[in-house]
Amino acid sequence: MRTALTIAGSDTSGGAGIQADLKTMTVNGVFAMSAVTALTAQNTTGVTDIMEVTPTFLGEEMDAVFTDIFPDAVKIGMVSSADLIAVIAERLAQYQAGHIVLDPVMVATSGAKLLRDDAVDALKNKLIPLAEVITPNIPEAEILAGFAIETEADMEKAAQAIGKQLGCAVLVKGGHQVNDANDYLWQPGGGQWFKGKRIDNPNTHGTGCTLSSAIAANLAKGYILEDAVRTAKAFLSGALADGLDLGKGAGPMNHAFDIKDSYKAVRS
Repeated sequence: MRTALTIAGSDTSGGAGIQADLKTMTVNGVFAMSAVTALTAQNTTGVTDIMEVTPTFLGEEMDAVFTDIFPDAVKIGMVSSADLIAVIAERLAQYQAGHIVLDPVMVATSGAKLLRDDAVDALKNKLIPLAEVITPNIPEAEILAGFAIETEADMEKAAQAIGKQLGCAVLVKGGHQVNDANDYLWQPGGGQWFKGKRIDNPNTHGTGCTLSSAIAANLAKGYILEDAVRTAKAFLSGALADGLDLGKGAGPMNHAFDIKDSYKAVRS
């Protein structure tokens, strides 16, 4: 069995972060492991508190994984400080990790920046250059590219600018009033659109975590990047289309929508 490691924050509600990553990787056929960057107290209505781990402890977590069950791919999500970013970058280089998928969690749904300027600089200078692909949404791509994105042509321009500057493939995710669900992948040699079908479901908590984790799982299984993205988008669409409705706010998706029924029966 292939393996994958997620380095991200915990979500108590189970819809995003480490919990979404582990579910996604598991149902996409790889053995999932985790290194927790922060504990969060959150549910479908918002985040009430965050407690970061120490850089030393995060390094110990990564050592424990890499020295025993070496991951075939790595997904990186929420990392909120420059010190934690530095530890992740140092360990990934030390262990020569491959198939690194970075979801640059920089902007909250409300539009608020989640990273201080020094952390953004550390992300750009230390961590992103190690990634095979990064998966920014439009507000995050605007920060990385340094200009506004208002059209699909802007998405193409931003992906190319970010990729050439930071040395990685870039998947700019649609939405945010630019398009419904079309994503643009740039990598050396050219770009490619991945068309998506808009699904009328307000419960989209954890979509970014889920997409990046599915891409990492597919890379771990040996997919080329284009196929990894295409299959991950299909999985995300299926999880959204299942129509799970939990919580009082923007709820989670059903990551287990495609699991066989053998163990799903509810006692009557």
